[in-house]
Amino acid sequence: MAAALKPDLDHAFAMEEKAMDASVTFDGTGLDRDDQLLARLGKKPVLRRRFGFLAIVGFTCTMLVTWEGSLILFTTGLTNGGSAGLVYGYLFVWVGTLCIFTTMAEMASIAPTAGGQYHWVAMMAPASCRNFLSYITGWLVIAGWEAILAGGGYLTGTMIVAVIQLNHPSYVPQLWHGTLLFWATIAYALFVNTLLGSTLPKIELVMLFLHVVGFFAILIPLVACAPEKASAHDVFTQFLNGGAWPSQGLSFFIGLIGSVFAMFGCDATVHMSEEVNNAAVIVPWAMVSTTLFNGAIGFGMILAVLFVTLNVDTALESPTGVLGYPFMDIFYTATNSKAGANVMIAIVLVMSGAGSIAAMATASRIVWAFARDRGLPGWRTVTKLRSKTAIPMLSVIFTAIVTVLIGLINLGSSTAFNAVISLSVSGLYGSYIIVEVLMLYHRCTGRIRSAHDSANRLYEGDHLIWGPFHVPGIFGIAVNVCAVMFGIIIFFFSFWPVATPVSAPKMNYSILMTGSVVLFAVFYYVVWARKTFKGPIVEISSIPTGVKS
Repeated sequence: MAAALKPDLDHAFAMEEKAMDASVTFDGTGLDRDDQLLARLGKKPVLRRRFGFLAIVGFTCTMLVTWEGSLILFTTGLTNGGSAGLVYGYLFVWVGTLCIFTTMAEMASIAPTAGGQYHWVAMMAPASCRNFLSYITGWLVIAGWEAILAGGGYLTGTMIVAVIQLNHPSYVPQLWHGTLLFWATIAYALFVNTLLGSTLPKIELVMLFLHVVGFFAILIPLVACAPEKASAHDVFTQFLNGGAWPSQGLSFFIGLIGSVFAMFGCDATVHMSEEVNNAAVIVPWAMVSTTLFNGAIGFGMILAVLFVTLNVDTALESPTGVLGYPFMDIFYTATNSKAGANVMIAIVLVMSGAGSIAAMATASRIVWAFARDRGLPGWRTVTKLRSKTAIPMLSVIFTAIVTVLIGLINLGSSTAFNAVISLSVSGLYGSYIIVEVLMLYHRCTGRIRSAHDSANRLYEGDHLIWGPFHVPGIFGIAVNVCAVMFGIIIFFFSFWPVATPVSAPKMNYSILMTGSVVLFAVFYYVVWARKTFKGPIVEISSIPTGVKS
C-alpha cells in the first residue's frame, strides 16, 4: 500500500515545490507580489516562502486536529450537554468559528503578516490608544499560543499514560509520568522545527494525508465492529447536566468549550503567512477551507462515537475515562479487541503529536514577530535567524524552553497547570474580539475601500484597501457581527468551572491567569515597553526597485 501511495505523495511534493519556485513580478520593481505587499506593511522579506496551498492546509488541519480533538476532549461535552448537547453544541461552535475565521481571513488578505492580530490592531485602532492596544493584543496572542502548545503536549503525554492504563489495569499513574511524556512530546516538536524545519511543508503534506486516511481508518472499524448501536432518539434528544448547574441551558454553554478547543487556532496560518506563497490569497482560503473541512469530518466522528456509545456513564467511569479519555474505552468496547483499540488510539496519538509540531512553529513565529517589533525583552536576540534555512531558530528554542518550564507546574499541581493552559481559549478569543470589533467599525464606516478605488494596494490615508479575499456588502457585515457575538459568548464561558459545587481543585482559574497576563503586559508597557514598542516598526520606508527576492 505504501508503495502504491508513494507516487501520489511525490507528485504532491513536486506540485508544491513548483508553486514555491514560481516568482510573479509586477509594478516593475523586481520584487515578487508577496514581498511587495510585505514591503508596503513596512517589513523586510527575510523568511523563505516554502508553503504552497496544500502544505499550509496540511499545517492548519494538523494544528486544529478537529476530529482527533473531538475524541480527546469528549468528556467536556458529554458531562455538560450529553449526547444531544454535544451534537448541537458542535454545530453551534462550527458555525461561530467559521464566522470568526472568515472575518479574520479578510484581514489576513489585507495584511498577511506574521504579527497577525496585534499588527492589525495597530492598523485599525485609534491613534490615541493604538500602541497600547496593539501591545496588549500581542501578549494575549503569545499567551494563547504558548498555552495551546503546552496543552497539546500535555494531552499527548497523558494519552500515552491512559493507553498504558488500558493495557495494564494494575498500573497506577503519577503526575510526573504525564509530565515526562509531555516533555518528550515538546522535545519531538523541537527536533522537527529545528533540524527538520526546512522540510516542514513536506512533513505537513504527509500529515494531511494521515489526517484524512486516519479518519476513515478509525471511523469504518468503529461503526462496523460495534455489536450494538444507540438509537437516533438517544443521540439527538438525550441531554445531560453532569455539572449540576441550575439549568440545562447553562450546562450546554459550559460544555461548548471542548468543541471550541477542538476547532480553534486557525490563525496559525496567519502567523506563518510570511512563509506562504501568494499569501494574500492562499492564507485566507486555507483558513476558511480548513474550518469547513475539519468541521465536517469532526462532526462525522462525533456522530459515529455517539452512536456506538450505549452507556455514557460507563465510558466516563472507565479507567481511561477517569483519566479524561473515555474514547479509548469506547474503542475497546466497540472492537472488543485491545490490539484493534491500540491501533486506533495510536493514530490519534500520532496526529496529536503532529499538532504539537504545528503549534510550536506558530508560537515561535508570533514570538519572533513581536520581538521584531521590540515588544519582548531581549528582542535583539530572539529575532535572529539561522542563515542557511532562514528559520527563527532562537524563537523556536525560546518557545520550547518556556513550555518545558510550564510543565514543571504539573509536578506540583495539575489544577495549577490546567489554569495555565486555560489561557489558550481566553487569550486567543480576547485577541479575536478586539480585531473583529475594530474591523466591524471600519467596514460599517466605509474605511475599507475596494482595491479598484486606489492605486495603493494597502493604504490610502487612514483607509484600508480590501484584499483579494472579501465577503462583500451586508453579508460580510452579518458574518462580522456573528463573529463578534460568538467570540464574546465563548470568552465569557471560558472562565466557568465544569461542575458545581466549586472547590479549589475544580475551580477554573482562567480569569486569574488571563488577568495576570494583561496586568503584567500593562505594567511592563508602562515601565519599559512604551519606550521601545511603537507598534509595528517600519523596516522599509519605500519599495526598492531592481531587487528580486
